[in-house]
Amino acid sequence: MGRLTTHIPDTASGQPAADTAIRFVLDGEVVELENVEPTRTVLQFLREDLGRTGTKEGCAEGDCGACTVVLAEVNRDGDDLALRAINSCIQFLPTLDGKELITVESLSPAGSELHPVQQAMVEQHGSQCGFCTPGFVMSLFALYKTSARPTRREIDDALAGNLCRCTGYRPIIAAAQAMYKEAPTADDWLRQPFGKQDKASGRVKRLQTLARDNGLRFANAASAFFAPKNVAELAAILADYPDATLLAGGTDVGLWVTKQQRELATIVYTGRVSELQRLEVSKTHIEIGAAVTITDAMHVIVEHYPGLDELFRRFASPPIRNAATLGGNIAHGSPVGDSMPALMVAGAVLVLKSAAGRRDVSLDDFYIDYMVNDLQPGEFIAEIHIPLPVAGVELRCYKLSKRFDQDISAVCAAYSLELDNDRVTSIRIACGGMAATVKRAKHCEAALNGQRWDEATILRAATDLAKDFEPLSDMRASAEYRLRACRNLLRRFYLESRGELAGTVYTYGR
Repeated sequence: MGRLTTHIPDTASGQPAADTAIRFVLDGEVVELENVEPTRTVLQFLREDLGRTGTKEGCAEGDCGACTVVLAEVNRDGDDLALRAINSCIQFLPTLDGKELITVESLSPAGSELHPVQQAMVEQHGSQCGFCTPGFVMSLFALYKTSARPTRREIDDALAGNLCRCTGYRPIIAAAQAMYKEAPTADDWLRQPFGKQDKASGRVKRLQTLARDNGLRFANAASAFFAPKNVAELAAILADYPDATLLAGGTDVGLWVTKQQRELATIVYTGRVSELQRLEVSKTHIEIGAAVTITDAMHVIVEHYPGLDELFRRFASPPIRNAATLGGNIAHGSPVGDSMPALMVAGAVLVLKSAAGRRDVSLDDFYIDYMVNDLQPGEFIAEIHIPLPVAGVELRCYKLSKRFDQDISAVCAAYSLELDNDRVTSIRIACGGMAATVKRAKHCEAALNGQRWDEATILRAATDLAKDFEPLSDMRASAEYRLRACRNLLRRFYLESRGELAGTVYTYGR
């Protein structure tokens, strides 16, 4: 793993460590690592280098949650901590730089009493074989520290990234409801629930001492890692290394290493580029930096487009959303990527930058073929601009998958509709899972535009979906199922727009 030292930084001198060393906080001390393999995962580091075997490997792809840990970093306002549960099995070790890592061992050091979350799991019989338990504990810990009175729906959502084969989920949910009753009065930030010691001043100050004036960069014989601080530096690095792998949340790139055994020679991490963290609402657009996480982006998007609430709640799981970025999801370009259909019908525009300058590209025109996009060598997505909603325009999105939570779509369809009385003024339809890329249903749109918004029009237009898409059969759905589902979703949207069908998936059992 390279050299490992732990120390409390000398805040009096204020001298930062060399730009080749990774520094993060673990159990109150600063860990400094040099000569790190860029694609070494946090899970490997914990289990193999530190002997912290409480964190488990179940799937090595961010699906089961057995590897869940919590990361803390200084929030956007710079005065408190933002805590997020993430999957350590696909998180590369260098991305911890400047953050605090909290593991299941951190909650209850040897010889100390159980953490309130752990005690609640014991008393509610929330563990059987125990393999998944540390991951559940860490997801519950993140909820414990970020929500004072979670509802049942919020508990279900918080646990959506954790799988259990033994107990079922009822006793674990009971533990989530009981954990606040175990909260101690002792002055211990880790053990205090949300609302107590919110500012966590000691931890904020410690992380602030790790802030870098310069970007992080290091290399060994086989690979190199860059974490630039600004867009100009990022563009310059990509100009020198046009074949470098851009790393954002790592929820796709991590699997290239853990599942495909790929060797990545040069990695450029976008998570420290200040401009790519921008999240603002102008008079006309929601402007989202490409490195903003799905978790942060979804709250702003759903505030303006409430019809996308269910879509984003079902986007992977909280640990994935906490790491994944909106720019990364778009750039990866999976035909079953869930954000793209909704953004496409909303009229999103991508701001692309490179050392040569800037160009704006409509998301409609970004995808060329399967996993092929319009990015040129040295170019990267800098921002996503989503037009603010227009009065009278309805936007909704539907996801079909075998599981409700933590599953990849068979079909994801989005619609944007504007009516003049009962006549279609404008409609935009985009679908994922139906072709080699996410794309618009232009033939179906043409059959609807200018027509009466009624059952007969819907039935006629639905037949034109066969001209727009020739779906494939795979493990998630057959081609026939996908086409029929796509037609049925159009009718569902029609019925909901008329107020004849009010229920959503969340209405049934959630």
